[in-house]
Amino acid sequence: MIRFTLDGREVAAAPGESIWTVARREGVEIPHLCHRPEPGYRPDGNCRACMVEIEGERVLAASCIRAPREGMKVSTASERAKRTRRMVFELLLADQPGAEGRDGTGTFARWTRHLGLDGSRFAPEDDPSAPDLSHPAMAVQLDACIQCNLCERACREVQHNDVIGMARRGMDTTVSFDLLDPMGESTCVACGECVQACPTGALLPKSVLDKTGRRAAPPAKEVASVCPYCGVGCQVGFRVRDGAIKEVVGRDGPSNQNRLCVKGRFGFDYIRHPDRLTVPLIRVEGAAKDPADCLDPRRARAKFREATWEEALDRAAAGLARVRDTLGPDALAGFGSAKGSNEEAYLFQKLVRTGFGTNNVDHCTRLCHAASVAALLEGIGSGAVTAPFMAAKDAEVIVVIGARPAENHPVAATFLKDAAARGAKLVTMDPRGSALDRHAAEVVRFAPGRDVPLLNAMLNVVVGEGLYDRQYVAAHTEDFELIRDHVAAYAPEDMAPLCGVPADQIRRVARMFARARTAMILWGMGISQSTHGTDNTRCLIALSLLCGQVGRPGTGLHPLRGQNNVQGASDAGLIPMMFPDYRHTDDDAARGHLERLWGAKLDPKPGLTVVEIMGAAERGELRGMYVMGENPAMSDPDVNHARAALARLDHLVVQDLFLTETAALADVVLPASAWPEKDGTVTNTNRQVQMGRAAVPLPGEARQDLEIIQELARRLGLPWSYAGPREVFAEMAQATHSLANITWDRLEREGSVTYPCAAPDAPGDEIVFGDAFPTENGRARFVPAGVTDPAEMPDAEYPFVLSTGRQLEHWHTGTMTRRAGALDALEPGPTASLSPSELARLGLEPGQRLRLATRRGAIELAARADPTVPDGQVFVPFAFREAAANLLTNPQLDPWGKIPEFKYCAVRVEPLGQAHELFCMKSRKREL
Repeated sequence: MIRFTLDGREVAAAPGESIWTVARREGVEIPHLCHRPEPGYRPDGNCRACMVEIEGERVLAASCIRAPREGMKVSTASERAKRTRRMVFELLLADQPGAEGRDGTGTFARWTRHLGLDGSRFAPEDDPSAPDLSHPAMAVQLDACIQCNLCERACREVQHNDVIGMARRGMDTTVSFDLLDPMGESTCVACGECVQACPTGALLPKSVLDKTGRRAAPPAKEVASVCPYCGVGCQVGFRVRDGAIKEVVGRDGPSNQNRLCVKGRFGFDYIRHPDRLTVPLIRVEGAAKDPADCLDPRRARAKFREATWEEALDRAAAGLARVRDTLGPDALAGFGSAKGSNEEAYLFQKLVRTGFGTNNVDHCTRLCHAASVAALLEGIGSGAVTAPFMAAKDAEVIVVIGARPAENHPVAATFLKDAAARGAKLVTMDPRGSALDRHAAEVVRFAPGRDVPLLNAMLNVVVGEGLYDRQYVAAHTEDFELIRDHVAAYAPEDMAPLCGVPADQIRRVARMFARARTAMILWGMGISQSTHGTDNTRCLIALSLLCGQVGRPGTGLHPLRGQNNVQGASDAGLIPMMFPDYRHTDDDAARGHLERLWGAKLDPKPGLTVVEIMGAAERGELRGMYVMGENPAMSDPDVNHARAALARLDHLVVQDLFLTETAALADVVLPASAWPEKDGTVTNTNRQVQMGRAAVPLPGEARQDLEIIQELARRLGLPWSYAGPREVFAEMAQATHSLANITWDRLEREGSVTYPCAAPDAPGDEIVFGDAFPTENGRARFVPAGVTDPAEMPDAEYPFVLSTGRQLEHWHTGTMTRRAGALDALEPGPTASLSPSELARLGLEPGQRLRLATRRGAIELAARADPTVPDGQVFVPFAFREAAANLLTNPQLDPWGKIPEFKYCAVRVEPLGQAHELFCMKSRKREL
């Protein structure tokens, strides 16, 4: 420790600390503009706002970059230091537009007020910069820029996007976007990190601007909550004025450290969209259910009439009870939501199991990571991640396979980019390229559907070359002989022609992983959404176990969870074959515990999964359904069949924010609550249980989801009387051992707690299974995976391979993001991405309409040139109802995880007409 004097007091500085850092810790405020204390921001020292006086030195020092030395005497409040800082602010204030410099909400305005500056005696520049309003979400007003370089550091060093820089020299120096492009035409991914970093208002979200183009009145309050999009679980601050969210900022949560992505920052105006449901709807007597209504919201709406809540709830419950009592419990099913709270998921599955009397309850994990969970439970005894993605900071090697985190989990991707920048070897493995590739030490492009031969070849190298951790394998695993004998037949030279990866690269990557001191694997739906998804995951588990890469900092297995609460919803029991905490329905002890807790008999027979439920409905075996916050008419594979199945139901109750494609086929539609309108907990991909808080009121007559579930339960004969989510959480904790030592009060106080948590005051275990696995004997199992062909192979009639997935700007079925103005403006329509060479071979131009056809259906959409897509492949996002990708996808299931084949089917590409709009905007440079 270094000891020095700060304003007459002796203080201590740790190695690497600056004077500014020590002063802040000691409660001494020093003005600052170019320095941010948030993680990822280095001090720059260029604004000179933090000047302090050091005894014996003629020149004042910038405290943010000056390291203290032993015996140094520092004065932060000398007249000379205060006078100099006021002069800096007065000079900068001269060029601030309007009242933004003093009355705004940024760092500059706050310090200007703190220093008592009403104006500047200095003349402003003669030629202020014109605003740049070319971006759908952000405004650029460079007349307010003080060239602090924070936006550049935010873009390049925190988010690692390299869009913003400083151009020109001297007095002409200016912030630039992609070499002086307007912001709206640059490769900006709209994360808004620069907006949050900007101290002056030179960069602002458009949502805060008034009619004059300047920041409107500051928000009345900021409400701490959690982002409702992906599984990263970023903590956010909803800044509210007049009952509406005007701005969203990142908070210092464990999984985001103040960072956000485009959806988390600019994707919340959907909650006040004109399409929002605000009164209950009942189907008009005699109005037929037609699957075509899914494509025409106006036509669908005409078949409903408004109703009171009492009538709608009575009608909804009566129809469900009628099916239950006449046809039996198994004629009913429920689809819960991974976009709501843990408490809602828990009550929903409890309602289905005790009110319906069946285990036919599921949610979107069946379409997301069911294969991953199946393999993890089988191999290591737990379906959750063994380490958070932040563990990348301690990893020497990081493998990302079947995932595009820069698009699907952008904030998680920043931690991987950070690790690569510090020297970790990043390996990206996928049939398509991704934005993460440019940070990678190895980019492995393998043939679609050939994950298992590639991974088995890597296992062959690890075993055959004796690179596995013999001590770890002997102490912590079983069935090593099975995997050893199995992979002997998968030499890289034999698998290379099948998987499309050179044998020498297979060996190089396998050796890199095996020889690393610490290594972790992260994967996405490219691994799980496959008829061999469970086998894919078995291989990844085997690779980590062989190399002893589990249970230590910098190691682990991490399936990047999709929706914001898919982990929590699964933990809470929204799974047909498992009760809360992954206890099988035929587990007598688990069932007995819940029967005593719930006061009801439970069926030991596993229920049907999402796709199985749709099949049963189409066959007429299942006649009633309750759907909360899910949209199977868009998300199920082969949605023609799914829509026909929904239309055939005797009674369908849908609880949602909008008249979705599924709600268009309902008998009763109940208007629900959006995430920023409710209190509740969620659990992210890192096993971090976090508290969300209501920021704005419900619109019209919409009600809280918990209230709606309870009202239906009472009408189905259940005597429920929960006062709110706090009481539900308390009961859920009794049913879910994972929540031990995590209470509602603690979450309100701390905001986030990781499970498992050993004590009420313990922080929770981020890294698990260092000593033993949660299996019967404490050991993990090796499970061999054989090579099988995809369920449907290309042929002369359907020569291309189709893959589907998400985009950066849109989420899931587009229910929310396509009603968010900035997000829809950034990505306004459906496209089919092909390689430029394939487009040329087919005689297609970017933007030209084309038709994609499979054995199940056809869609029409615009062509997009994407050099990350290999020849012979087509990629289609699934968020667009006018070109629903799942009309094409194959409903064949993985035999273990029961997850459909979304990532591979045979497709035909046909030109339609001439190019009319270039969806290949900016040449999609950000995808390179």
